[in-house]
Amino acid sequence: MIAVVTMMTTLSAQAQVMKSADLEKYAKERYGDKWLEAAKNLAEGLTLDKNQSLTYQEVIQAPGKTKEQLYVALNYWATATFKDKQAITLNDKEAGCIIISSTILDIARHMGTLNKYSVSITPVIRLDIKEGKVRVTYTVQNYDILTDISGGWLSLVEPDERTYGDAKRKKDDKTNAFLYDDQWEIARHYPFVEKDAQKRTCAKALVMTHAYSNAIIDKVGEALKNGIVGNDDEDW
Repeated sequence: MIAVVTMMTTLSAQAQVMKSADLEKYAKERYGDKWLEAAKNLAEGLTLDKNQSLTYQEVIQAPGKTKEQLYVALNYWATATFKDKQAITLNDKEAGCIIISSTILDIARHMGTLNKYSVSITPVIRLDIKEGKVRVTYTVQNYDILTDISGGWLSLVEPDERTYGDAKRKKDDKTNAFLYDDQWEIARHYPFVEKDAQKRTCAKALVMTHAYSNAIIDKVGEALKNGIVGNDDEDW
């Protein structure tokens, strides 16, 4: 019974790869808290793909593991990690491919004179599986923006009345006239474009997006090496 409870607690704790607060801590430990400087430094080693998306790719070696073993391990990891039933958009055992699309909210926020921004991302994570190895591809093209036009410093709305509402709110949603959604193409914002009105916001968003790619690849590597609960071997 204790073992079952322990396992369920572990799985619950991994219901998502990382919360935004933990991701920020993770990013600061690796790149510092000077977002403009960190984003500029990272951009020197980054190249946008042919679709103007930010894409990371890494092949993780798993010597001695069959394609089926690797698929089972990654299917288990994906199911335990991304609880949203819509997150896993493709799960093809025969092709050896799992595709995941899951949003991480509020990776960056900015309060301006009139507006307040909340930035989220929805990376597409593709896992291609072959005998003894897995290729991880992580792609983000846009920042998802929730703009509170009642949330700036000069807003006439009282602070306790301000709300972001739900992410992904449609522009024609009339439930709150102060809120609307937008998307910022990464290629058209800092540090890929020097003159950017949302420079500080996008600097942090880029660093957080980069850090999340590292976290994803690390977690996939851990799942292949140690399983989800650390004892997922065949000797039982």
